[in-house]
Amino acid sequence: MKTLTADALAAARRYLLLNARLIDRLRCESLLDGAPPERVLAVLRGYQNADGGFGNALEPDLRGPESQPEPVEVAFWILDELDAFDDPMVTRACDHLLTVTAPDGGVPFVLPSVRTSPRAPWWETPDDPPGSLVPTASIAALLHKHKIEHPWLAPATGFAWAAIEKEDKPTPYTARAILHFLEHVPDRDRALGEFTRLREAILATVAFDPDAPGEVHFPLDFAPEPLTLPLFDQEVLDRHLDALIGQQGSDGGWAPNFPMWTPIVAHEWGGFITVARLGTLKAYGRLTS
Repeated sequence: MKTLTADALAAARRYLLLNARLIDRLRCESLLDGAPPERVLAVLRGYQNADGGFGNALEPDLRGPESQPEPVEVAFWILDELDAFDDPMVTRACDHLLTVTAPDGGVPFVLPSVRTSPRAPWWETPDDPPGSLVPTASIAALLHKHKIEHPWLAPATGFAWAAIEKEDKPTPYTARAILHFLEHVPDRDRALGEFTRLREAILATVAFDPDAPGEVHFPLDFAPEPLTLPLFDQEVLDRHLDALIGQQGSDGGWAPNFPMWTPIVAHEWGGFITVARLGTLKAYGRLTS
């Protein structure tokens, strides 16, 4: 079993100092050194708008200041890793989600306001977008995980159940959102039933060859920390954890495997993903103590 060596960890820290945004540098300090979360939270507040939503390139491919649903998910994953769901940012964000929720109970993948600012070419939407499992299901999952009560959550949960029940061939991103939801939603019998039905369809979206090129989704993208749902066996996880250690770049970071459409996002995504990879290695006990 491989572990990330002290020298490799030092190289990752240096990579973050040279490339990463302040928020990701501070996330690393919290993750690896046990630094208090207050500085991360202070920086995260800078990405939250007056309307309670998040924007301002917290999701690096959305460069504008406008609030969008997906940056709420990004913010909530950061709050999750800090165990800081008692922060007032959560309620403010949920209040905002109420104002942009579609009639079907879900929030859209992206709102038409995206058209006013530079963004990656895949952020496109009709004028009146419907709710989407990405990011509705993942946002709801994290609220359920942390036992947050808010008027947005029940309709969003109902939307997610209805949309999941219609799925049989999800895309990788949708499969990941479904898995997040089924991992944390309170109705465990229903969650296990849907997981059993969809397990093979979810696995069909996974790249099991750790050397697979291009924009593919590996087991550790679905399980960045151990799951309770039985999606992967330990042999698969161990193989990909070994590979993840070997995929650290000569510069100390882990590179994105999806398109970089403007130069700055390579650095911003590189920092974000490097912290995420270190978090995965820590969650599975693969950092040298």
